[in-house]
Amino acid sequence: MRKQKSPVELLAPAGDLEKLKIAVLYGADAVYMGGKKFSLRARASNFTLKDIKEGCRFAHRHGAKVYVTMNIIPHEEDFTGVKQYLKSLERAKVDGIIVSSMSVAELSKEVTPSLDLHISTQLSSTNSSAVNEYQRMGFSRVVLAREVLPEDMEKIVRNTDCELEVFIHGGMCVSYSGRCMLSNHLTNRDANRGGCAHSCRWNYDLYRNGEIINDKLQFFTIGSKDLVGLKHIFRLISLGIKSLKIEGRMKSLYYIATVVRCYRLLIDDYNKTGGDESLIDWDFYLQEIAKAENRLSSTGFLAGKPTIDEQLYHSESEMPTKDFLGIVLKYDGRSKIATIEQRNYFSLGDVVEFFGPQLANTKMQISMMMNENKEPLEIARHPLQIVKIKVPFKLSPFDMMRKGD
Repeated sequence: MRKQKSPVELLAPAGDLEKLKIAVLYGADAVYMGGKKFSLRARASNFTLKDIKEGCRFAHRHGAKVYVTMNIIPHEEDFTGVKQYLKSLERAKVDGIIVSSMSVAELSKEVTPSLDLHISTQLSSTNSSAVNEYQRMGFSRVVLAREVLPEDMEKIVRNTDCELEVFIHGGMCVSYSGRCMLSNHLTNRDANRGGCAHSCRWNYDLYRNGEIINDKLQFFTIGSKDLVGLKHIFRLISLGIKSLKIEGRMKSLYYIATVVRCYRLLIDDYNKTGGDESLIDWDFYLQEIAKAENRLSSTGFLAGKPTIDEQLYHSESEMPTKDFLGIVLKYDGRSKIATIEQRNYFSLGDVVEFFGPQLANTKMQISMMMNENKEPLEIARHPLQIVKIKVPFKLSPFDMMRKGD
């Protein structure tokens, strides 16, 4: 996706190399990833050093930056190999690292001074004094705590010239910027060292005096709704926030493509309209973001202090409104045959919708379908099956196909 010159950076998650490429192609100005060590998403696929090098080459070739998370809260044994790892990141041409430990930051300044240092949201930066102190210590950017209220964010911006990064979309920790011990107590997995088991989203029974008081058909949870900050993007850009961050390194390819593209288009609309919200088709954006696999959502702290409605007290979830069906591998313009890698069940006669970095949402009905051997197909039912279908408009590799009705 061709990105217009913008005063703000769209920062997307990359759980693996394929997701990194999708994020960049669909409009991210920068991506953040975790390596096999020192990251808070141990259950994400994460990157080998070889993958990090390839990811940096791909991102830089497309004008995007790469940041690596080293945001665990380290114990003594966690420092083994840190210096060597930092040097490897520098050799891979990583642009910066995101840390929550001053000791890791000091090591980076010592052995890899070329790497930009970003303060993780784990440090709960909620005021300009903290931001300015981090800047004095050599940090070029601070990721603000999700708990910063709009009026406080304005004060922070006025009182610092340090780059500020704000979460605009994705999961939110029920604890204070990730300072949670539920996983430690319930699973012996340290959330602050990459082991979060998302225990807040488990199903629980509530007891009072030995009796269950919740509905037997409705379990209790203590998680928060997901953050969707679409309607606050213009305000954040106008305020001078440097980077708008999407959470979700463990999300799917389809989620990354849908969400990144939606915010990319919105940021570009900001540039086209000069930030005039009255000229924006908000229905389109709200419908588009709902096509990803989101849980129930809220605006978090972006609209002010959250109410009881921002929490999840029951085991509810939202399915995507449009199922991901496949990804385009190639398109033959002469025969108008698209080669699709199947990701979900679809069949002859289905109405589908294609979208991509350079492709607006376009619907069609499948009228012809065959397998790799050019044998007619009525149903694509096998995961990762290669399917060929007739498509009357031009497609490109990495375009995606989803249900159209």
